[in-house]
Amino acid sequence: MLSLDARRSPDTPSGFEVTTHGGRRGTGIDALDWCREASERGVGEILLNSIDADGTKEGFDTEMISAVRAVTSVPLIASGGAGEPAHFPPAIAAGADAVLAASMFHFGPDDMIAQVKDAIRAAGYPVR
Repeated sequence: MLSLDARRSPDTPSGFEVTTHGGRRGTGIDALDWCREASERGVGEILLNSIDADGTKEGFDTEMISAVRAVTSVPLIASGGAGEPAHFPPAIAAGADAVLAASMFHFGPDDMIAQVKDAIRAAGYPVR
């Protein structure tokens, strides 16, 4: 599995840069090039965390998800930005095979997982 923190950057061809140190340090590596290369090397999944969206609770970075989906067919897990159940279906529509959230499950109501599953199911996507 490739776990990747990426952010928007005008310094890379795709506009998305690989970061380290929790997104505080840029690497100069184009995130799409790295996802493509990792896929070619045999990575089985990509966990994509948008540093720009992480912690905002304003929704997943669907542009970044779509861009990564365009360069690889390996399973893609989207992370960063979830704040309510309605944020999950757009991430799946953008190309995520799975979606990840933390604070809304840790600090939300006891039925938050059920609410998210209901939102995904209502949008026509399969839910495990």
